Amino acid sequence: MTVTEQIDQKHQEDLQRLRGFRLLDDDFLTKCFEGDTASIELVLQIVLEEPDLKVLDVRTQVFVENLLNRSVRLDILATDRTGAKLNVEVQRADKGAGRKRARYNASMMDANLLKKGENFEQLPETWVIFITENDIMGKGQPLYPIERCFLDTGERFEDGSHILYVNGAYRSESAIGKLMHDFSCTDAADMYYGILADRVRFFKESKEGIEIMCRAMEEMRNQTLKEGMINVAKKMLEDGTITLEKIAEFVGLSVDEVKKLKAEQTI
Repeated sequence: MTVTEQIDQKHQEDLQRLRGFRLLDDDFLTKCFEGDTASIELVLQIVLEEPDLKVLDVRTQVFVENLLNRSVRLDILATDRTGAKLNVEVQRADKGAGRKRARYNASMMDANLLKKGENFEQLPETWVIFITENDIMGKGQPLYPIERCFLDTGERFEDGSHILYVNGAYRSESAIGKLMHDFSCTDAADMYYGILADRVRFFKESKEGIEIMCRAMEEMRNQTLKEGMINVAKKMLEDGTITLEKIAEFVGLSVDEVKKLKAEQTI
């Protein structure tokens, strides 16, 4: 098979994958919601049951760095008109939406929301919202809100931190039931909400949108390949018998990148 034939085959495979994408696929979701306040505003209005909620800003694939420990990448980070920060994560695998992950996301958001010298009371309200493909809580409810409270009275602690799990398997004629139906659709024509259908239609049916998604899939492949090479480099560094220059040559990284990996291992 020639190089041209290989490229064409890969393109056809990408088109096939694109046809099967749903909003429950996080990479497709983040691309659909990238720079689009209307879509995330609709979702938040429904899952938070706040029809007047207004989103001022939305960012996707937000990297929150922790220099000493584990960093996180947030699927969607929105800001509403009250200044609240809302992290929306889509998870198809149950293990990816663990309770301690929700806790960690909330803590990482908090750690990056106050500047030096600012009063703790200036910390904005935060939401960590997991939309899961399955009913991971197993109680048949559409929404599972989690709040800190006083155990003896049940009164809310009111610290401004909220966690919400959304059951992606829930179906009904209610707003949340229709929204979760839309998140599982592969065809825009089958969706209830026009705002979401228009975004899905653009990325699946228009020439411009398809080109954007194909480039995104190529970038994802390259990123996955690089991450694999980084893991190989880390194992080679642990071995301790191979020079930094040889490691860089074997895995296709620069010597400076390998030096940085080595420095991180010695922290």
